[in-house]
Amino acid sequence: MTSTAFDSAALAAAGTASSPGSSPAVALTIAGSEATGGAGAQADLKTFQELGVFGIANLTCIVSFDPKDNWNHRFVPVNQHVIADQLEATTAAYGAASGAPAVLDTVKIGMLGSPATISTVAAALADSAFKNVVLDPVLICKGQEPGHALDTDRALKAQILPLATFVTPNHFEAESLSGLEITDVESLKAAAVRIHELSGAAVLAKGGVRLEGPDAVDVYYDGETLEVLSAPKVGEVAVSGAGCSLAAAVTAELAKGAAPLEAARAAKDFVTAGIRNRVASGAPFDALWQGGPR
Repeated sequence: MTSTAFDSAALAAAGTASSPGSSPAVALTIAGSEATGGAGAQADLKTFQELGVFGIANLTCIVSFDPKDNWNHRFVPVNQHVIADQLEATTAAYGAASGAPAVLDTVKIGMLGSPATISTVAAALADSAFKNVVLDPVLICKGQEPGHALDTDRALKAQILPLATFVTPNHFEAESLSGLEITDVESLKAAAVRIHELSGAAVLAKGGVRLEGPDAVDVYYDGETLEVLSAPKVGEVAVSGAGCSLAAAVTAELAKGAAPLEAARAAKDFVTAGIRNRVASGAPFDALWQGGPR
């Protein structure tokens, strides 16, 4: 019988093994699977690939919209030991002690979904000493029981936010994290400053289409630089996967060595092109196309 197992020595002899100089940057997303492919880990991996980064996904939950119930979320958590096993395998293969030519030091945190998962992920982050921890602070899962959602929000703020080096809240999340009402660009700036003060992280607070005016406006703040990033709105309705892809693009750029502000600018351009070239379906929302910039 002929073996189909990979033989690294044979690959090297054939000249097909990667050398350190040719290895792409590596990035991890810890997030949920979203069944339509528009958001979650699916959007993250597509973003990583488009931006030239080797993407890894460790799943925290399975989310599927329910077309029979106003497209609310159906949420199924992944068992804690399975989450821990994924993180163990990933860090053993690409972490600082792995010997891999491209070390995994950049992670994006997406939907976690429960206090138990938050504790599991927080412990893994503390043990792995990631250089870049990009938090897309998913505070609400539509369809979750309200008390459970509130417990999850509190745990995220207490355990994950202090570990973040870069935070990308949307309009609602920025209001929740900052405690401020956001009605215009000035209040979005104030919220970004407040979230930085609370976390110590660089912040890209997303106003998007939710603020009035012709432009989709986001605010970057890192404790020294405050910059408004704007682009003409493409419609007046939010697009599925825009927030996930923005955070994933920031993650990819940081993994490649970009400074935080450079990563924010590149992510804004990437997402704007993806929204412009959106994908329609039978669902009552469009999805961002990560191949839009091409």
